[in-house]
Amino acid sequence: MQRQMFDRIVSWIGVVLTVALAGACALLMWGHVFVDNQIHSQLAAQEIFFPAKGSSALAPAAIGPYLNKYAGQQLVNGAQAEAWADHFIAVHLSEVAGGKTYAQVSTEAQADPTNTTLANEVNTLFKGETLRGLLLSAYAWWRVGQLAEIGSLVAGALAVIMAGLTALGFKHRRQVAPEARIFTSERVATSS
Repeated sequence: MQRQMFDRIVSWIGVVLTVALAGACALLMWGHVFVDNQIHSQLAAQEIFFPAKGSSALAPAAIGPYLNKYAGQQLVNGAQAEAWADHFIAVHLSEVAGGKTYAQVSTEAQADPTNTTLANEVNTLFKGETLRGLLLSAYAWWRVGQLAEIGSLVAGALAVIMAGLTALGFKHRRQVAPEARIFTSERVATSS
């Protein structure tokens, strides 16, 4: 095979890969921005605010170390949603019904339908666990958006590298003698 033809084929494959990587970069960044905007707007609409700095709500050891950095802020991103769900809601839910779960208390309430204490605990646990689950879903999608951003940056860097290698391939094709061959044991003499 002629070396120039080989260089031309490899270079055009490089063009295709560069375009594919640039497209992946753009789509992944769009995905990141979309998820980030959706999470922000949906969480902001809930108007959840972390307790103010120094608040007694941040005093417990199971809460303060995780939420102090967000003191007084509005909950608007996935990291904050995870912290609120795992270190505020979950802590308070563990204090309802002696640490039993919604499923456990619901089963007890079904066995004793006239027990208003159990009915109130079921109501509180249901609402709390539902909100906690929704916030953790927001956190999970926010994390997917963060991974999409990383993927976008990697794809963009690879697209730049591939574009450079492709340009070098086209340049090399012009520098190779027309009679040069590749993948053959025959050597063709070239003149300088």
